[in-house]
Amino acid sequence: MPIIINLDVMLARRKMSLTELSERVGITMSNLSILKTGKAKAIRLETLEAICAVLDCQPGDILEFRAE
Repeated sequence: MPIIINLDVMLARRKMSLTELSERVGITMSNLSILKTGKAKAIRLETLEAICAVLDCQPGDILEFRAE
């Protein structure tokens, strides 16, 4: 998939665990884990907005397009 999810990078930069992000955003650990590993087929804009608000970042900090 040419869209790369850099959630783990942003979590490391913010020194935040997946558990803490899950609690603050209100998304289950399993759903965040699917997103983090790149296995998600879609993400709701509302979810992306909440993650960006908690991590104080832009969507482009989390999502990256790589042409194959």
